[in-house]
Amino acid sequence: MPPAVPPPEEGGKRPESRRHVVTRRWLTAITIVLLIGVPAGYLLISAEQSRDSGRDKAKAASATGLTEGFPSRVQRRIYDIPVPNAATDVAYYETNNWKTSRLYVQFRTVPADLDWFLSDLGISRSALKAGHVSISERDAGIAGWDLKTGDDWAGTTVAEKDPLPTVDITVDESNPARPLVYAVSAATP
Repeated sequence: MPPAVPPPEEGGKRPESRRHVVTRRWLTAITIVLLIGVPAGYLLISAEQSRDSGRDKAKAASATGLTEGFPSRVQRRIYDIPVPNAATDVAYYETNNWKTSRLYVQFRTVPADLDWFLSDLGISRSALKAGHVSISERDAGIAGWDLKTGDDWAGTTVAEKDPLPTVDITVDESNPARPLVYAVSAATP
């Protein structure tokens, strides 16, 4: 015989069983965690990432010379400097003023990637003039480069109409298997 069920109270509701009360409380707790805890955790993570981003931007803005690493994709696109993904010893420095903005980039690469870099700029290796340093002494001094004229250098300038940047390229070919590329891209706003 089934257990006797007490009659409903005056409101017409049956009293909750212990199991139902526990289940309801767990569902309430889970709902509160999902509605409050998850967004709060997201805000904390987002705030920390934002703070880190601000530190990175402040560090880049306070740089007074070459910074190790790849320039951002936006910088590479704006200044038309397609640094090969497999490049090593990559460093860059950006300067901005009211007249001209410049991106100084250096990287070591292999001959095939040098050909790719040059073709992406619309030229070939034959455009490089042997013994020619195309980067001005002023620009080399700003970047901290010592580019003396000699037999191991080859350079060219890719001149474009405004608003496209003009790119000066000088390649150190003292190690033909791993040429060192120096590039200065000047953009006029």
